Amino acid sequence: MVLMHFHIEEATIRDIQAAFESGGLTSRQLTLMYMERIADYDKAGVALNAVLELNPDALYIAERCDMERSIGHKRGPLHGVPVLLKDNIHTADNMHTSAGALALADTYAANDAFLVTLLRKAGAVLLGKTNMTELANFMTRGMPNGFSSRGGQVLNPYGPGKFPPGGSSSGSAVAAAANLCAAAVGTETSGSILNPAHRNSLVGIKPTVGLVSRSGIVPISYTQDTAGPLARTVEDAAILLGVMAGADPEDPATLLSENRVPADYTVSLDPAGLRGARIGINRGYMQDFNEEEQALFEQAVRTLSEAGADIVDNANLPHIADHSSVLLYEFKSALNRSLASLGPQAHVKTLRDIITFNQQHHEKTLKYGQTLLLQAEYETSGTLTESKYIQDRLRDWRASREEGIDRLLAEHKLDAIFCPGVTDSPAVAGYPAIIVPAGFRQDGLPFGAAFTASAYSEPALLRFAYAFEQASRARRPPVLS
Repeated sequence: MVLMHFHIEEATIRDIQAAFESGGLTSRQLTLMYMERIADYDKAGVALNAVLELNPDALYIAERCDMERSIGHKRGPLHGVPVLLKDNIHTADNMHTSAGALALADTYAANDAFLVTLLRKAGAVLLGKTNMTELANFMTRGMPNGFSSRGGQVLNPYGPGKFPPGGSSSGSAVAAAANLCAAAVGTETSGSILNPAHRNSLVGIKPTVGLVSRSGIVPISYTQDTAGPLARTVEDAAILLGVMAGADPEDPATLLSENRVPADYTVSLDPAGLRGARIGINRGYMQDFNEEEQALFEQAVRTLSEAGADIVDNANLPHIADHSSVLLYEFKSALNRSLASLGPQAHVKTLRDIITFNQQHHEKTLKYGQTLLLQAEYETSGTLTESKYIQDRLRDWRASREEGIDRLLAEHKLDAIFCPGVTDSPAVAGYPAIIVPAGFRQDGLPFGAAFTASAYSEPALLRFAYAFEQASRARRPPVLS
């Protein structure tokens, strides 16, 4: 038992660091607290099933952080802070990296993902890996968000078994929402950070593609994949993003971010940050939401106005990704390249190996089928030379960038676009989006709203998101019993 009076429920990174500095808390004690909470609520009690694997070395890392602090060495704002990682992010330690797939359940990565290297350098305590929608929801059609053959079903803490947890970073979002960690890392290709944040009353940041390295992450797409933070506050998300961002020689996309990454994203946070900002309102797909959710969004728009924003209507974005072949064509090539990096010890080396394994163990692995895996393997070349792929890729970029976000920003002289829930335009464009809690339906399901703009606009979006968060104070923790 941990004999401490520090309350970890809703504790921010600032709260944690203040407790460390006062001598009232150690990283080891805090890590034990989160482990106890995982035991009480993730593996027993309500049994959220968000944490797939605990790091057996977490306490040693925490103790090292405590030792460093005792001699006056603090690596930064994440020093000694427990963080959970989505199970598709490589860690070269005693944890597996399986992307939720039984076919990869025995897989250990040979090297840390680049973002993991940065987290370790910053002193974060890697607490464990989180469950996720298997293969980042690119295995089949009809698979529930948060289900994996290795980990089972993640439950939404706001309505376990009643509400979907969002996907595919389901476990990371649920763990952060239920206070099983200080913050978590997810990944997104098309909504996989924003959607679970939306449904778990969290702040989620889908960064510009290339701001955070893609190296060492089990992929779907070359052009849309990115990792990003899931946290309970904008400030915590900004801290985590600042640690994870940086140029990686192994990832060409990050070379564009050189000299575009601020030393500290938290300097952008200003409670008056919406004053004078021109915010376009995206109502282009309000029909996707019921009347209650539409009312929550309209209240969020009023909050923007009351906080001093200049509201500009009819900044409408379309759905783009529904009819695109881009992810299907990129998946085979990207996944095979990733599996090849695991080295000779891995028994699964290609997409075809995964398909074969699933067929041989179909009772455990094919509850919902593997239609997307089969399509990717047998209907694409893996060389990205198909005419349809090239045409769709160019069309998607044009529709989401030049004719979409960029056009609206320029035409209406906007600083950002404000969207209900999740829109696919930022994912397709490779542009950033930040979603913030915006209330709850009467049945208890959380609702979020997102800011988006052009590439590398994260400082401005954080400023707007923080001002909205401070004005709305919409997040509340789940009641776990």
